[in-house]
Amino acid sequence: TSTFKIENTSSIALKCSILLESLSPNRDKEQQKLPAFLTSQGKMDLVGTQNYSGLSVFSVSPVEGIIGTGKTQEFTITFSPDHESLHYSDCMKIMLFDKEVIRVIQLKGAARSHMMFVEGGDPLDVPVESLALTMSMAEEAARAESEKLTKPILLRLECIQSETSMIPAVRELRVGGIRTAQFPSKKNVEFSWENLSLLQMKGFSIDPVKGTVDRGQTKAITVSWVPPAGSDPDQLVTGAALLTLKGDVKEVYSVYFTSKIVIK
Repeated sequence: TSTFKIENTSSIALKCSILLESLSPNRDKEQQKLPAFLTSQGKMDLVGTQNYSGLSVFSVSPVEGIIGTGKTQEFTITFSPDHESLHYSDCMKIMLFDKEVIRVIQLKGAARSHMMFVEGGDPLDVPVESLALTMSMAEEAARAESEKLTKPILLRLECIQSETSMIPAVRELRVGGIRTAQFPSKKNVEFSWENLSLLQMKGFSIDPVKGTVDRGQTKAITVSWVPPAGSDPDQLVTGAALLTLKGDVKEVYSVYFTSKIVIK
């Protein structure tokens, strides 16, 4: 949950109401359109993945009320996902007197099946998820088993080179641990990298290469790239390494690196 407050500094009482885009009466019509990533309009959907159950993944309480002069009203946003996804989102509008929208807030959330996660990298999927059952339970089980082997992460790096200097390419990944009653174990999350020798020969460096993360916290991993002497600016440099996380289970990520020199 998360909370926010609205304070009435005016001389009159305010009627305030909260609207979620996922509950809009126009939502069904919007869903008949092609998703934004197919129409190439550069526009992202305000409402992303929703619950399989049909219930809103985000809820707000209270949804309306009267805020007296000089008074403050606290609102609580609850995030209740029913399956793992990185693309939960909704749009919340705050209205006065059922007419004027005074604030639009984008809500985003992610749900994980396990207590650890990795954030960062470049998108390998689209932020739209079908809620239709497209495969049998046996097929889903086989797919879930195969995904336990490794999970892919893509990291693109660009090194800026001018006539007088070269700016190293720097990206960041974040390893996190989730604090929740669902995972009562007090064990922290451990992470470590493997297969780094070839990457280092190609100019990549990773810091730190291993560590621990407390539950409820995240830790940054810095990835940098400096082209070795004599590197061809027209040549794309690639590499890969394994990132292993240990928490309530063991997860292995295949991290793929692509880098190039950009001359300015």
